[in-house]
Amino acid sequence: MSAGTPIRVVLVDDQQLVRAGFRALLERAPDIVVVGEAADGEAGVALVRAERPDLVLMDVRMPGLDGVEATRRIVADERLRAVRVIVLTTFDTDEYLFAAIRAGASGFLLKDAGPGELREAVRTVASGDALLSPSVTRRVLNAVAASSERFDAGLIAGLTEREREVLAEVGAGRSNAEIGAVLFISPATARTYVSRLLAKLDARDRSQLVVIAYESGLVRPGGT
Repeated sequence: MSAGTPIRVVLVDDQQLVRAGFRALLERAPDIVVVGEAADGEAGVALVRAERPDLVLMDVRMPGLDGVEATRRIVADERLRAVRVIVLTTFDTDEYLFAAIRAGASGFLLKDAGPGELREAVRTVASGDALLSPSVTRRVLNAVAASSERFDAGLIAGLTEREREVLAEVGAGRSNAEIGAVLFISPATARTYVSRLLAKLDARDRSQLVVIAYESGLVRPGGT
């Protein structure tokens, strides 16, 4: 996406009023345009393949093909590698959210988010960052991780000690600036470490690093 080009968004939600509301809120911003809508996961995947938008706002709960599987299909399609997905939910404890992030979503947003928060979320994810509010993300991931004691330390076996420290901070939901402050490194150095982690762990984006931090046991429920 080049500078000055509007962010192209596809809306996937089974409620027409929700789609209409999101469209109206998004298109008040000159840098965002909605290029299509779909009422279910199957239609959503087909629309994304046809339009190749920058970003998809995906309802997580839909009849038929749900948002988790639709996200997985989009992420698995090499032709859609540049497309980012934000999953939408009514509840911040929705058990589907962790599965959606594992499937490749770049984060999630509550449907009651304010207009400014919605537009900023679209800009954040379209720019390549993950939408990971530390407070909400930690509650969701802790709830899921607490239900299982199975961790795979092998996921991070090839990391250096410093890389593990940075990954733990990413898992806690901290930004590059916050990671720098905690580890006494510059934000630019923190960003370099995050980029290195993405490459070494074959992670799509920052949200995938959060999942790895939890699934490896590096970050435990209730911890940071």
